[in-house]
Amino acid sequence: MFDSGARQHPFERVQVKTLVLVVVALMAAYVIYHNESFLVNSAAPVWKHYAPFKWWLLGHGLAGVSALVLAPMQFSDRLRQRFTKLHRITGRVYVAAAFTLAPLGAWIQYLDEAQGASWTFTVETLMQASLLMITTGVGFVFAMKRMIPQHRQWMTRSYAVALTFLEIRVILGVTGWDTPFNWEIVETVVMVCVGSSILVGDIANQVYELRSMRSRPARAQRQAA
Repeated sequence: MFDSGARQHPFERVQVKTLVLVVVALMAAYVIYHNESFLVNSAAPVWKHYAPFKWWLLGHGLAGVSALVLAPMQFSDRLRQRFTKLHRITGRVYVAAAFTLAPLGAWIQYLDEAQGASWTFTVETLMQASLLMITTGVGFVFAMKRMIPQHRQWMTRSYAVALTFLEIRVILGVTGWDTPFNWEIVETVVMVCVGSSILVGDIANQVYELRSMRSRPARAQRQAA
């Protein structure tokens, strides 16, 4: 028999992960409605802005969607334990997606200078792309070496960087700062989100470690029972 404290741990562990997934899903739904609805409207004025680099944007967008969808699957303990091969395949696809969307995003931002974007925005985008590729690459190396705790930590940082795609658009949309469009406001929000992304990822890592420490006594009781 377990004491009442031991019974509470499974419920408590589910809450944080579930809340994070719900928040990400809500952000994605908002961005699709607020920012991406033009995809089903060929007459939308924004198509003129995207016309010079639309095919680059297609590859960037497909890779970005793949990364945002596949990453949550990588953090599922049940999926990883029950379907190890699927976990490895989706992990490799995530890595490929990250290494595709990052340089394409930087290239598109460079092309956007012709439509009013500043060169400093391009530099910022290069930094964002570098952060995504470095964190993803380091995480992949640790996975290949079977250093799982380090792998999980770096992939958490990688996903935190990838999520800036949603965070930026949610902040601009909810605050109304995206209307009328202003390059300086957009660049400022992007810099803040990207600059804090690694910190957010590390906070997530520390929360995971703290909760893991709390669950260890319960596991020890189960083994002793």
